[in-house]
Amino acid sequence: MTHLPQAGPPPGAPSAAGQAAVGRLMTAPPVTVAPDVTLAAATRLMSETAVGSLLVVEDGTLRGIVTDRDLTLRGLGEGLPPDSRIDAVMSPRVVTLDAGDEIHEAYRTFRRTGVRRLPVLADGRPVGVLTLDDLLLDVFRRLADLLGPVAWSVLREPPGPP
Repeated sequence: MTHLPQAGPPPGAPSAAGQAAVGRLMTAPPVTVAPDVTLAAATRLMSETAVGSLLVVEDGTLRGIVTDRDLTLRGLGEGLPPDSRIDAVMSPRVVTLDAGDEIHEAYRTFRRTGVRRLPVLADGRPVGVLTLDDLLLDVFRRLADLLGPVAWSVLREPPGPP
């Protein structure tokens, strides 16, 4: 039996309980705005930071989330002027995860709610955002870890019939 040296855990590696913690996969820190920020300013911030959502935070407390879709449908689609407040289009009822939640809880929450982004809290304060893309990247990393040794063994074998 060959024992390979153990490297440090990769991002999303299993926790002591055998599951990856949400806090290791999330994008941090989150991009946040105050409830009184205008739609125009929020749109510019999303563009500058290349994010699809903003957490609306007041005094360190999560008050809502606004997505690019919210800005389009509830803002432009409803004819709101660009100087309207972001809290006019945000979703105030936000489903969240805790930074210590195991990743299977995130999968279950995404499946149950149908959302694409989940704010992550630590001690009740926003510390990041977990997206479906983050989960997909984790799956790809895990597949690469699993298939990497197999691929190398195939590449080392001489060509010919099996």
